[in-house]
Amino acid sequence: MTSRERFLKVLRGEQPDRVPVTLFIQDSGHFINQMYPNIDPWDFETLQLKVIECQKQLGVDVFVRVLFCTDDSYHFIIGGVDIDQQTENWQVETVDVRKDASTLLRQSKITTPDGILTQELSIYEGNKGTVMFACTKKPVGCFEDLKIAMKHEPKMSKDWPRRAKQRLDRIKQALGNDGIVGTWSPYGPFNTASLLIDNSELYCLFLTDPDYYKNLMQFSIDRAKDYLRAIDAAGVDTHCIGANVAGGFIGEKFFDQHVLPFEKQYMDIVQESGTPGCYHNCGEIMNLVNSYKKIGVKWVEPFSPYPLGDADLAKAKAMIDGAYVITGGVDQVNVLQKGSVDDVKRVTEQTIRIGKPGGKFVIQSADFLEYGTPLENIEAYVSTAMQFAEY
Repeated sequence: MTSRERFLKVLRGEQPDRVPVTLFIQDSGHFINQMYPNIDPWDFETLQLKVIECQKQLGVDVFVRVLFCTDDSYHFIIGGVDIDQQTENWQVETVDVRKDASTLLRQSKITTPDGILTQELSIYEGNKGTVMFACTKKPVGCFEDLKIAMKHEPKMSKDWPRRAKQRLDRIKQALGNDGIVGTWSPYGPFNTASLLIDNSELYCLFLTDPDYYKNLMQFSIDRAKDYLRAIDAAGVDTHCIGANVAGGFIGEKFFDQHVLPFEKQYMDIVQESGTPGCYHNCGEIMNLVNSYKKIGVKWVEPFSPYPLGDADLAKAKAMIDGAYVITGGVDQVNVLQKGSVDDVKRVTEQTIRIGKPGGKFVIQSADFLEYGTPLENIEAYVSTAMQFAEY
């Protein structure tokens, strides 16, 4: 059975020959920069090809995650409104301000017939080649700002689907049958909302201003639809959907009442043609595992163990009872980066023994591998997981 067949069989809810064994390697900086220190951190396609190459060399089932067309429309992933396109009613002025040697501030003013929006994007390069993005000044400060964005933000460009497919075709050709390709598709609506407004407001907005909240969530869904469908048409194997912001901050009761209806509406769009959605909640997850069943998501990752998250894999398996695929995470910091080889072997064996019974399980590093992760630890993880993977 090829790695691709193995993954797809699991995602259909069937049991393959063994548990898929994979690694979460980010396509920019971190571990990939450790392995290829001279690579251009802005050449994302080459980076993604190196992720494939690296995983093949390590002997795992390859799971490569593509950040589509990172030269434009990346507001869905890192925050804010679209500053890459302009129309007659959406005029963008952007200036780059160097805050210090490591941080560049991209400050934008968007002028529309109904008012002005401003936002600030921070681009931080802590280690050479590892670039982090954050929207440090959100563009939506009130309901009136949201109405401006809803009315005037440009739609997906007509050329975007063609470029997206070209990128994916090259990645899939390099991948072959050695695994699957996912995309960091537009986040779930609550996560997307957190990139548009201040989070201290978001966590109570459904109580303080329900109409504003409902419009914000619907906007977060509507602005993503065309991109989702273009990515799907390009032939992606799974949509990786950021869904960690609700996490431990909203209990199951409030989540089910105020967040779940929008997340389900969104997931119905994500999976409308049969492509599985993969919810990524890398923080506290245990109070939402039952809610994810109601959303209908096909698989959830990475069930980060304490202290990175609150996942109890054995308890989660019992609660989920096969409703969706679990990606069980081996702690990428305290075990894979900082632990001994014996620690890695012990935790990996424990993780796969818990996750394996009944199938619908993938083992991987909990989140992306950090810079400075010893190669001997990765090799110990792979060899141990493979030793216990067969059904």
